[in-house]
Amino acid sequence: MGMSLGSGSGDHEAPMMEINTTPLIDVMLVLLVMLIITIPIQTHAVKLDMPRPNVNPPPVEVEPVIVQLGVDFDGTITWDGNVVPDLATLEGYMRTATKQDPQPEMHLRPNRLANYGQVAVVMAAAQRNGLVKIGFVGNEQYVQ
Repeated sequence: MGMSLGSGSGDHEAPMMEINTTPLIDVMLVLLVMLIITIPIQTHAVKLDMPRPNVNPPPVEVEPVIVQLGVDFDGTITWDGNVVPDLATLEGYMRTATKQDPQPEMHLRPNRLANYGQVAVVMAAAQRNGLVKIGFVGNEQYVQ
């Protein structure tokens, strides 16, 4: 802030209090130049090649058929809740399932007290007959 004290003539006039606006004008001009420089950057657009929408809807996926295969603690094997009398019958069921399109999912649910050897026999029969979609379910019974 500046203050003009008048001429040095000795007159006792009241001091003149004025604000010096020159620095303010300089700052405003710098801000105006910065604004003018940055406006083209803000309006710059990036061109992207976006994929075109597909007019054909995606094919509807068929809900997979799930076969529940159980091995009980006494070695009893069940196919969708029905008791399988022997290994030959089980392999017949598996061959029939292999020929289906799409192949059903096999959810193997062994009892926690089931003999590992019996579960291994069922898994080997599934592999031998060409079943590829096999998964273990009911594993939460082993976590305590």
